Amino acid sequence: MRHLAILGSTGSIGTNTLAVAAEHPEQFEVVALAAGTNVEEMVRQANRFRPRLVSMATKEAAEAVRSRVDAGIKVMWGDEGVMAVATHPEADYVVSAMVGSRGLRPTLAAIEAGKDIGLANKETLVTAGHIVKKAAERAGVTIYPIDSEHSAIFQCLNGERHTDVHRIILTASGGAFRDWTREQLAEATPEAALKHPNWSMGAKVTIDSATMMNKGLEVIEAHWLFDLPYDRIDVVIHPESIIHSMVEFVDGAVMAQLGTPDMRVPIQYALTYPKRLSLSTKRLDWVELGSLHFRRADFDRFPCLRMAYEAGRIGGTMPTVLNAANEVAVERFLAREISFLEMEQVIERVMEWHQPITEPSLEAIDEADRWARSVAYDDRVRV
Repeated sequence: MRHLAILGSTGSIGTNTLAVAAEHPEQFEVVALAAGTNVEEMVRQANRFRPRLVSMATKEAAEAVRSRVDAGIKVMWGDEGVMAVATHPEADYVVSAMVGSRGLRPTLAAIEAGKDIGLANKETLVTAGHIVKKAAERAGVTIYPIDSEHSAIFQCLNGERHTDVHRIILTASGGAFRDWTREQLAEATPEAALKHPNWSMGAKVTIDSATMMNKGLEVIEAHWLFDLPYDRIDVVIHPESIIHSMVEFVDGAVMAQLGTPDMRVPIQYALTYPKRLSLSTKRLDWVELGSLHFRRADFDRFPCLRMAYEAGRIGGTMPTVLNAANEVAVERFLAREISFLEMEQVIERVMEWHQPITEPSLEAIDEADRWARSVAYDDRVRV
């Protein structure tokens, strides 16, 4: 039996992880949950799964939860609470699903406490891949990918030699605006950007999908997960989201992992590897599917993807700056402070102004993150 702690339990990945746990109660016990400020969902989860500990982002949210759950459930809040969830002594597996770079330190704490990791928080590797990989090696823990694309690569590489890999190909849906021109994007609204054609995700990830920044961050994550240089990581737009990613080998053979767009599938595989369990998910109907389509991921059409490759190749603190500037840009777009295309301008200008530090410490990463956020809020980056 896996004993689970979930960081970000009320988000899309968290709720799907709990759905998997509910489908296989003999395989999983939920011992600790951490979330933001969604009191109603946390109360529901706590009363359903009876964890030992729950943590909320704020004191007010924690007090609201405490008044509505069993007295035997410990309720904490803030950084102390999320760290307690990440390192809970009864947990042997931590699902890292917090949104954004704030998931880094709790994930590192879980690794240092000897927990295996199901990684959905891509920013952990984007901002501090060199630190996280070394910490996992020292602690002897395994990082299992949860993102559908990285899970697909992980599955395709089973039983294969790393030296036989020619390249990996990450597929991208193209997001809500995959058929829009650049001229149309100038008028794009948050409401339109949040209408993803295939997946049900949180707001931040959905906007990142529309800009293709999400795929760019996944490229950087893939670099760390699979130890491949950036010129051997490609992206192709695949509107149906049926092929989740592919591996091309040195002999020209290509292996792909396919399935309906259901995040429970990669989540469950990360939790049960190397076993597979039954799952009540929609099966592929090949006759109904009919055909699959692919397009080139054009850097001129999707500048955020280009910037992610550039940041990854530069390395050091540049991916941290890319990520932080993007988080602020998305926040400002959703608040209608900047336009859709101005998100790209904000990110590019912040990167231009940054002097990257190679092999940065956690403190240097934190400082680069703070600097990038401060600059991204400055309206001069839109000029």
